[in-house]
Amino acid sequence: MSTTTSPELAAPTPIKTGEKFPDGVKFSYVPYTPENEALTSCGMPQEYNASQDFADKKVVLFAVPGAFTPGCSIRHLPGFIEHQSEIKSKGVDLIIVIAFNDPWVMSAWAKANNIKEEILFMTDSDTRFSKSIGWTKGDRAGRYAIVIDHGKITYAENEPGGDVTVSGVEAVLKAL
Repeated sequence: MSTTTSPELAAPTPIKTGEKFPDGVKFSYVPYTPENEALTSCGMPQEYNASQDFADKKVVLFAVPGAFTPGCSIRHLPGFIEHQSEIKSKGVDLIIVIAFNDPWVMSAWAKANNIKEEILFMTDSDTRFSKSIGWTKGDRAGRYAIVIDHGKITYAENEPGGDVTVSGVEAVLKAL
């Protein structure tokens, strides 16, 4: 359950506005179901073919270094939760957050934030996608945001430091 791009074999290729979203990008996640609503219940992870699904949707994808960490849980994620209706009113079909954490941790992070299907919490398995574009923080995903409109990248920014600026909800809303 990972991207087909092997960062060990290829040099990172940063993505840019105006380019097509890369082929072969796959994430994994535990889809919400009423049976698995409790924080301590576990669903089964599924592969999500981002490249295929993004081809016919408008998507806000943002990455964080880790679920349940202070910067991600206090400064980054809450803005997207608070403004999800405003984001979707701009024609966005999907809001997705990715991190290096496994699918069960990402599912628990969604549940801890009372999110069912409004925002999809996915795993960048082995940080393959983040590594393939060169946007990492050590072994973790970096902090960045990408807007994809029917397969084309319309916004792509990687945080230059430790703050939430170009990847935050305010910057993304301006880009929409």
